[in-house]
Amino acid sequence: MSISSALQTGVSGLQANSQQVGSISENIANANTIGYRRGFAHMVTTTASGGNGEGVLSVSAVSQLDMASAGGLISTQSPTDLAIGGAGFFAVSVRPDETVPTNYLLTRAGSFLPDANGNLRNSAGYYLAGFPYSLDGTLGSVDRSSFDQMETVNVGNVTISADVTTTISSFGNLPSQDTGVATPGAPFVTSSEVFTALGASQRVSFEWTPTTTANTWNLAISGHDGSALGSVQVEFNDSGAAAGSPMAYSGATSTATAPAAFTFDPATGTASVTLNNGAVPQTVDINLGAPGQFNGITQFAGDFSLGFDRDGSSVGELVRSEISEDGTLFGIFDNGMRRALYEIPVATVANPNGLIEAKGNAYKLSGESGAFAALKANSSTVGSVNAGALESANVDIAQEMTDLIKAQRAFSTNAKVITTVDELMDETTRLKR
Repeated sequence: MSISSALQTGVSGLQANSQQVGSISENIANANTIGYRRGFAHMVTTTASGGNGEGVLSVSAVSQLDMASAGGLISTQSPTDLAIGGAGFFAVSVRPDETVPTNYLLTRAGSFLPDANGNLRNSAGYYLAGFPYSLDGTLGSVDRSSFDQMETVNVGNVTISADVTTTISSFGNLPSQDTGVATPGAPFVTSSEVFTALGASQRVSFEWTPTTTANTWNLAISGHDGSALGSVQVEFNDSGAAAGSPMAYSGATSTATAPAAFTFDPATGTASVTLNNGAVPQTVDINLGAPGQFNGITQFAGDFSLGFDRDGSSVGELVRSEISEDGTLFGIFDNGMRRALYEIPVATVANPNGLIEAKGNAYKLSGESGAFAALKANSSTVGSVNAGALESANVDIAQEMTDLIKAQRAFSTNAKVITTVDELMDETTRLKR
C-alpha cells in the first residue's frame, strides 16, 4: 500500500464512521417517535482490486433499518390510537379514499384521530385504510394482495337507516301456581317494541291469562292501536324431561279486522300477525317456543318474567366506535345497534428490510420488499390490533450512546491515520533536500 493509498483508506474510514454517527443521531432524535424503526450502519470492506486479488482495502457504511425489533406498547386514553402487537403494518394513504396504488404506504405509527370529515388520520397526515363492511354486515370477497378495495376508515357522520321488525322471540317464565285454582288471578300484560318500515316505534301487547285448568293459559295479542289480533290457548307439560315446556297450542282464533290478520302454527309455536300500520301492512312472526322445547316461554313455579328479542331498529347515528383485536371496527349507534363498519387489516411483505423509508415514519413498497398482503389481524403470522395503545420507538438510548462512543473513537483513529500520512509525505518531500 502506498502512502497516498493509506490516505484514501483513512478518508473512507472518516466518511463511513461519520455516516454511522448520522444514523445514531437520527435514532436519538426519534427516541420518542411513535412506531419509529431505528437505523444503523453496517461497515463493509471495499476494494478496487482486479482478478489477482490485490488492491487497497477501504471501508464504506451501508445503512439499514431494524424492522424486526418491536417497540413497547404504551396505553393511551384515545380509542382510535392503534398499535400492532406482533408483525405487520397499517396500510395508509396520502389522501383519503386514494385510488392510486403507489400513494399507499405502510406504517407502525398508529396515532389516528378523526379529521374534520371523520377520516382517521395519524400525526404524520396519513389516512388509515381498511376494507368496508356492506350494509348486511358482511365483508364479502376482498382482494388482499392489493389496495384496490380499500377505503379510508371514517368514524364521522355515519348513520344506519331504519330496519323493519319481522321477528319477535319470546322468552321467560309463567308462574304455574297461578293456574288450576277456582279463581285465577289477573292477567299478566307485557309488550314488545316493533319498528315500522319508516323506523317508527310501536308496541304489540301480550295478555297472559291463567285458567282454572292446571298448567293452561290463554294468550291474547293486540296491535299497536289496542285492536285485538288473535288468541291461542297454551298447555304446558307438568312432568317428565319436558316439564315446564309448552305441550300443545290449541283454539287459535283470529279477531283481527282486515287488513290486519292473525294466524298460528301449533307445530312450531309461531304466531304470524299482520299490523295495519302502512300502505303495505307489516307482517311479524312471533315465536313462543316449539312444543316440548325450551327455546321460548316456560312454566315453572315462581315469578312472572317475560321478555322479548326482536329485530329491526330506528334510524341511528354513530355515538362511538370500538376496535377488536382482529381489526374489526364496530360502530355503536344511539338506537342501541352495534354494527361492523370496517376491517382494519395488518399488512405484510415478504422482505420488510426491502421497504423504502419515506417521510412521516412510513415505508413504500419496492421490488425488494416482495409480495404484499393485507391479512386479517390476530391471525396467521400477523399481530393483533390493540386499540387505546401506541407502539414506542425501538430505540435503546443506552445502546445508541455506546455505539456513539465507538463511532467517535473510530473516527478519531482514522483522523490520526490521515495526520500520520501527512507527516510521512512531508518527510518524503524532504529526501531531495
